[in-house]
Amino acid sequence: MSFEIWENARLATMQEGQDANYGLIEDGALVVEGERLAWVGMRSKMPAQYRHGAVLHDAHHALISPGLIDCHTHLVYGGHRANEFELRLNGASYEDIARAGGGIKSTVQATRLATEAQLFEAATKRLTNLLKEGVTTLEVKSGYGLSLAQEAKCLRVARQLAQHHPVQIKNTFLGAHAVPPEFQDNPDAYIDSVVAMIEPLKAEGLIDAVDAFCDRIGFTYSQTEKVFKEAQRLNLPVKLHAEQLTDSHGASLAAKYGALSCDHLEWLSEEGVAAMAKAGTVAVLLPGAFYFLRETKLPPIELLRQHQVPMAISTDSNPGSSPCTSILLMLNMACTFMRLTPQEALAGVTRIAAQALGLKDRGALIADQRADFVLWDVKHPAELAYAFGSNPCLSTVWGGRVRETSSVQNHH
Repeated sequence: MSFEIWENARLATMQEGQDANYGLIEDGALVVEGERLAWVGMRSKMPAQYRHGAVLHDAHHALISPGLIDCHTHLVYGGHRANEFELRLNGASYEDIARAGGGIKSTVQATRLATEAQLFEAATKRLTNLLKEGVTTLEVKSGYGLSLAQEAKCLRVARQLAQHHPVQIKNTFLGAHAVPPEFQDNPDAYIDSVVAMIEPLKAEGLIDAVDAFCDRIGFTYSQTEKVFKEAQRLNLPVKLHAEQLTDSHGASLAAKYGALSCDHLEWLSEEGVAAMAKAGTVAVLLPGAFYFLRETKLPPIELLRQHQVPMAISTDSNPGSSPCTSILLMLNMACTFMRLTPQEALAGVTRIAAQALGLKDRGALIADQRADFVLWDVKHPAELAYAFGSNPCLSTVWGGRVRETSSVQNHH
């Protein structure tokens, strides 16, 4: 197989242990063989064997980073909630809106009424925005269908998105997101039905992981554990929406089941941090939701640093609390609101986001990783977090191939 060489670039390799300086390599080169990186380093040190018959790409002094990874999205849903945003700003409370049939229930209703084709078209528009900013891998959670048929519908759409666009998508089953109207007065019975959904969804090849919402407006510790036990029985990794509104000890529960990640974490305790550190569970910070809900309680960033819990960042793209499709904006918000360094933020959407999805073959520019990388019109990686509202993405290489801009447009 012939090699393709990308040279005349500054590389932000983001490899572990190089965190002080983004793993920067001045005048670097990447050698691609098929879908993999064969060699990464200073251009002057590239072995001669790779030059023979290779296709050369001049990066024209661009910065090259690993492909970005959005490790927590709810991309597939029907409708929108702009009307609720307006109601809240005109003084309505969450309770008022919920009583009027709003909140997650309104998204569930719109999602149930939508066809697969309609959900695919709406999700494609959101996905397109992420792809334009250099996203090469993302996670899509279900959780707006809340019945076996409807959850399967949404998860099928997520699989179709990956088939029609140059991106890898990991599917996460979030049946334990909210109680649907038909189980309004019996959440325990609904949890039993969620547990019963996991095996058929796995058999259909629709899910890669299982998530739940453990909080005062979600599900209890014991209800969540029922879901985790079934996931464990079926060898599916777990994740958790934890400690967003209260400390419900969800992080400790998730750690007990070896969770890939705990997400949100504004009310996380030191006990929860220690449990996550011991389990190797990633903390996924969601600055978009923090901003949109006008939260004032920050996740315990310093504790997470002290216990060396890896921190990922994601858009949490969803209609109710983070209608955002800009991963670059999340870099800036993670730095401004949560005081992460630009280095931590970029690691949080590359190497550590890959860890949050259980993926070991991407997230850093090192030999044998997938050849997923982005060329940026910036001199230094800190600029990616610094300038919000701009998109300096020049081009994206996905699995060794330059992603055509046309394939990032809406699929018809």
